[in-house]
Amino acid sequence: MNKTPLTSGLLVIFGITGDLSRRYLLPALSDLAAQNLLPEQFEIIGTTRRRVTAADVLGQVSSEAAAQLAGRLRIVQMDPTLEADYRALKSTLDRIEDERGVCLNRLFYLSIPPGTYGPVVDLLGTSGLNTGCQHGEADSRVMIEKPFGYDLESARELIARIKHSFKESQIYRIDHYLAKETAQNILVFRFTNPIFEAVWDSGSIQDITITASETIGVEGRAAFYESTGALRDFVQNHLLQLLAITTMEKPRVLDSDHIHREKLKLLRSIRKIKPNKVAEVSARGQYRGYAEEVGNPDSTTETFARLKLRIGNERWNEVNLTLQTGKRLNKRSTEIVITFAAQQGSTPNTLRFRIQPDEGIDIDLQAKKPGLDNKTEQVEMAFTYAESFGLKTQPNAYERVLMDGIRGDQTLFATSDEVIASWEIVEAVVREWSKNGDGLTIYDPGTPAANIN
Repeated sequence: MNKTPLTSGLLVIFGITGDLSRRYLLPALSDLAAQNLLPEQFEIIGTTRRRVTAADVLGQVSSEAAAQLAGRLRIVQMDPTLEADYRALKSTLDRIEDERGVCLNRLFYLSIPPGTYGPVVDLLGTSGLNTGCQHGEADSRVMIEKPFGYDLESARELIARIKHSFKESQIYRIDHYLAKETAQNILVFRFTNPIFEAVWDSGSIQDITITASETIGVEGRAAFYESTGALRDFVQNHLLQLLAITTMEKPRVLDSDHIHREKLKLLRSIRKIKPNKVAEVSARGQYRGYAEEVGNPDSTTETFARLKLRIGNERWNEVNLTLQTGKRLNKRSTEIVITFAAQQGSTPNTLRFRIQPDEGIDIDLQAKKPGLDNKTEQVEMAFTYAESFGLKTQPNAYERVLMDGIRGDQTLFATSDEVIASWEIVEAVVREWSKNGDGLTIYDPGTPAANIN
C-alpha cells in the first residue's frame, strides 16, 4: 500500500460541533498529535453556524485531547448555504498561509448530513476552494461520510455533482471499516502467505459469511435510520467492501490504483439479483420495539438484513456468499468466516477474521485427542493483535482515515465506480423492499443473526 509522506496542511471540518466530530474526529486528531504524527505545519479549522470558540469546542472532549489540540484549532462561523461565507473562509485560509509563509494542502471533511453534501461541494467549487492553495501549488481534497446516495439513481446524481467541482483524485469517500487493522490485514494475509493463497478458491472453500452484528439499537439516530435501514447503512458499503478485499484477485502491485482496479473487477462480477428472486436470496427483520422507538408504528424499515450472493467468475463460481447485519442482536461482532470444504463425515475447517471488537484471526482445525484411541476434536489456533504485538490499544479507524486523507493515500477509500457497482448489486432488493413490508420478521432483542429468516 502507498506510504506517502505526510505534508503540511489545513483540515477544515464542516460541522465541528456535531456528534461525529466530538466523538471521533477530535479524539482521533488528539491521538495523532500526541504521537507526533501530524505535520508540523498543520492547522484545524472548524466551521459552524453557532457562536462558539475553540475553547468551547475543546471543552466537549477530554482534557488530554483538548491539551493536544490547543493552538491548532480555530473556529470560523459560517452559514454553509451562503456563497459569501465560502469566500470569507477562503480568505481565512489564504491568510493562514500568508502567516506561515507556506502553501498548504487543504482537506475538507464533511461531517454534515448527507443531504447537504451536494450544495456544500457546489459552493466549495464556485468559491475556488477546490483548486488547492491560493498559489496553486498544493492539493485540495474533500472527505465524505457515507451514505453515498439513497439508491442507484441518487448515487449517480451525487457522483456527477461532486465531480463537477472535484476530480476523482480529490474525492475521499470514507469507509471506516476498511481502516480497521484486521480488514487491512486481509490482503497481507492472503497475498503473503502462500499456504492460504493456494486454496483461496471454490475448489477448497464452500462458504464465505460476513456478519456485522450490534447489541445496541438506533441510539438517537431515529430519523437517519428510519430513512436508511440496515441494507443501505451497512450492506451496500461496508460489507460489500469487505467481500471485495476478501475475494478479489491479487493486484500486480499492492498500491491504491491496482487494489481499486481489482476490487472493482470483483464487484462487477457479482451476479445481479433479479426482482423475482429477491425473496429467495434475502431476509429482513426489525427488532421488537423499534417502531415505538422511532415514533412510527407502521414502520417497515429493516434493522436486520441478509443477502445471499454469487460471484460469476471461475475462482468463486460455486461458493455460497452471505452478507448479514443487524441491530439489537445477541452480540457485538464483525467477522468474516471462511468455511472450507470437508471430507465426507468430517468437520470442515474454518478461518475467521475478527474485525471487531477483539481483533485477530482464528483457524479451527481437527486434532487427535490425547489417548490410545483415534478420537479427534476441534481445536482453535488464534492470533490476536493485543497478544502478538503487545498492544493494549490500536489506532482507531478514524486515525487511519484522517492520516490517509492528509497524505493523499486513497487505498482505503471507495471510488465512484465501486460505489455505483455496489448500488447495482443491491438495487433490486432496495426497490422490492421499498414497496411494502412483506417478509419483514419481527425479532426479539438478543436474537442471534442465524435465527432470523
